Amino acid sequence: MRKVLTIGVAGALGEPAVAAEVEVNIEIPRLDVAEYHRPYVAVWLEHADRTAAKTLSVWYDVNHRGNEGDKWLKDLRQWWRRAGREMKVPADGITGATKPVGKHAIKLDASNTVLKELAPGDYEVVVEAAREVGGREVVRLPLKWPAQGPVATEVKGKDELGVVSLKVTP
Repeated sequence: MRKVLTIGVAGALGEPAVAAEVEVNIEIPRLDVAEYHRPYVAVWLEHADRTAAKTLSVWYDVNHRGNEGDKWLKDLRQWWRRAGREMKVPADGITGATKPVGKHAIKLDASNTVLKELAPGDYEVVVEAAREVGGREVVRLPLKWPAQGPVATEVKGKDELGVVSLKVTP
């Protein structure tokens, strides 16, 4: 179920407001399973034609001996096919360790290179999670850039992801 709330606010002299911060919140749910492993998670922006625009974050087993954790990145199938196989990991400011059960935020402010280089248009924020001895799930949140005002959007995952939300604040 996707909930979307968009509030239009114009900038000075009728100009569109420019986003000062984009925040993606991801909930990793507690699962009642015999063998639990933290999920690998990829967060990226896609153009309307579903091609990758920018990878925002990738959480994986960065400390696995001999960088063996890298080989499981391809289990994030959609991200891997669209952007992952071209990316060199680890990538400073993008990759990090898997996260425990709970809520986790990715924040990008106006000084962030991703936002500075993002062309105007319609995008989707895509969050994909894959877990060893578990499932795989993908959720999508719409993003119009630059935002014309505050935006709050959320979607609830079914298994591997809890609530995933997007907040844009001009």
